[in-house]
Amino acid sequence: MRVPHVALFAALGLFLSTDIQAAAAQARDVLRGVDFVRPIQFSVEEQNAKLSELQSAGVQIIRFGMYAQDEDKNLDFIKRAQAHRISAVLILHGLYTPGAPERPFRPKEFPGMWPGPPLSALDPERSAQYFQDLLGKLDASGLTLAGLELENEINMAGNDPDFRLPGGGRVLGLADLSSDPEGQQVAKGYLQYLKVLEALKQARDRSRLNKRTPLLPTSLVDIEQEGPWPTPKPYDGVSIGAIMAFLRAHGLDRLVDAYNLHTYPWGDHPGDKASAVHRMRALRALVDPICSASGKPCWITEWGFAYASRACPTPEEKDHALLVQEMMGDFAQLAREGRLTGLIYYSWTGDPQFDLTRCGSVSEAGRRVLAPF
Repeated sequence: MRVPHVALFAALGLFLSTDIQAAAAQARDVLRGVDFVRPIQFSVEEQNAKLSELQSAGVQIIRFGMYAQDEDKNLDFIKRAQAHRISAVLILHGLYTPGAPERPFRPKEFPGMWPGPPLSALDPERSAQYFQDLLGKLDASGLTLAGLELENEINMAGNDPDFRLPGGGRVLGLADLSSDPEGQQVAKGYLQYLKVLEALKQARDRSRLNKRTPLLPTSLVDIEQEGPWPTPKPYDGVSIGAIMAFLRAHGLDRLVDAYNLHTYPWGDHPGDKASAVHRMRALRALVDPICSASGKPCWITEWGFAYASRACPTPEEKDHALLVQEMMGDFAQLAREGRLTGLIYYSWTGDPQFDLTRCGSVSEAGRRVLAPF
């Protein structure tokens, strides 16, 4: 039977309208927030002032990390944040075997290469008890988190002492994790990491209030090219493609709800169409091979642009705000495709080079970070 043109166009219009509405709803559903860098570096009075500032600006999600030795201070901060209607995405760290070797901190020789034991010394049993106790305390205090992460940026030497220092100045690939001596050691750490991640999932699943809290794996630095670093460095890393392939081959997907990326785009030529296209292509090259609406989507838990000046008023604020606006458009497209379900800006406060609070108030860039897609 022939369908009249009017009816056909009406049906097509209804279909497209429904499709567009679904995409728009998907973009709106993306969890949005900001990083609050190490809250306990501030006094309780300063923390409360910042929380009031965040609430007034409309921030509902903050992300920060905590270690077991600072548990009480951080739980108190989470409680006060919740009183301001702000939920936390919490970065946790596993516990290590007693007496594990520790890399010393040598900031003059290796800045950004943090001290501590290697991932291969993680203790799944001790970590499991720690996670169980922590989730129990959150339940007892009536605290529901917005997200849980385990470890941070373990695909480079800065946060994983299984890498050698000095390194060979290279980015390892998947084959290196099984055939290269340094890569084999790093891979041992990744296998221990997965055991601890499973312990965290079990503790999360047993929680009364947080059993549905999204669980994320370690965030990953946006290292894509394997081989020598494009800019020479005295340390090594693993490409995102290699670490994701390794972790997935050993059971990552049954443990987490989404993947977790960090990216710091180039801040060149704000407002220039060619530069904006270049940034979007770079973002696509990072996200498209990993993040999928039909598989696991991604959160980007750190992204941002550094300020060059601390002067008041900030001279580059107009350009900074324009860069943020361009990137928000790119992220909105990924959200509409279902590739992106979490987006957290680095940072609101705690890192002066990046902070969105400038000169005593929220910057224009900060307002655009928080604006609807």
